Amino acid sequence: MITRVTGVRVGHWTDEVGLTGCTVVLCPPGTVGSGEIRGGAPGTRETDLLRPGTLVQEVHAVLLTGGSAFGLSAADGVMRWLEERGVGLDTGVARVPIVPAAVLFDLGVGDPRARPGPSAGYAACEAAADGEIEEGSVGAGTGATVAKLNGPGGAVKGGVGSAARIDGELVVGVLTAVNALGEVLDQDGSVLAGARVQQKEGASTDEESARGRMAEGKGESTTSGAGTNTTLVVVATNAKLNKERCHLVSLAAHDGLSTAIRPSHTMWDGYTAFALATGQVEARQAEVEAMASDVAAEAIRRAVRLATGVPNFPAVRDIREGRLP
Repeated sequence: MITRVTGVRVGHWTDEVGLTGCTVVLCPPGTVGSGEIRGGAPGTRETDLLRPGTLVQEVHAVLLTGGSAFGLSAADGVMRWLEERGVGLDTGVARVPIVPAAVLFDLGVGDPRARPGPSAGYAACEAAADGEIEEGSVGAGTGATVAKLNGPGGAVKGGVGSAARIDGELVVGVLTAVNALGEVLDQDGSVLAGARVQQKEGASTDEESARGRMAEGKGESTTSGAGTNTTLVVVATNAKLNKERCHLVSLAAHDGLSTAIRPSHTMWDGYTAFALATGQVEARQAEVEAMASDVAAEAIRRAVRLATGVPNFPAVRDIREGRLP
């Protein structure tokens, strides 16, 4: 898991009633960070400072959260938790924690009035630990859904997934919250989480016709699902990388997104990939990027495989076993 990178800790806060939540990644001292945002519907905070050429190099935490734009306030709680522990950028008058954050839209799954706030972000930090990470319908993935090519009513449950690869001393780990318009593909290219047929008049009765409508710009999600899809990725590595090289790793993570999700990076998705480097080992850039792409795709597949269905949104395992929640 992403916590195989020494010093990285992950914590969830989950609202099982409102079906929303948030997930925090806490970074060890000296972690360099960058990121890349793609797609037409992102929701982010403190991501401009991740661009190469900007002043700040170090990142202290990354927050992934549900609640759409409302959920960005959970980052306030993460900042408070870090400030209480003296963690932050030394400005001479105060230490300011650097906490980039990104949201996904889950308001249509549970209670739309339930959103992570500052107390949720603080609680996620309190719960953060190394070792095994709970995956599936937890934290930022609690209300996540995928495969909305037939409209939101035909979606399948998404969630949180994590994976890692190790090559000698080099470790690359990924944490992702998967809430995509597109379908999730398995490693062999087959559909792992596909769009379901909506049970209403005028709904498509064929998944291929749904993909065709999206290709022609006529998919239902162009109206009823606008801005309601986001997949968030955090890549962490123990490699020694500067900010520019971290940015390239975040681009590679987007390659993994494109491999596992089709279509990806659409007008109705806001995909954000963060890259964190703790600087413990020397590594070839090409190797880190290749591992980041592969591990991102693997984490996305784990997210849908381990998700738990909720009313109106079955999980992959529910569908395969003929059960609808």
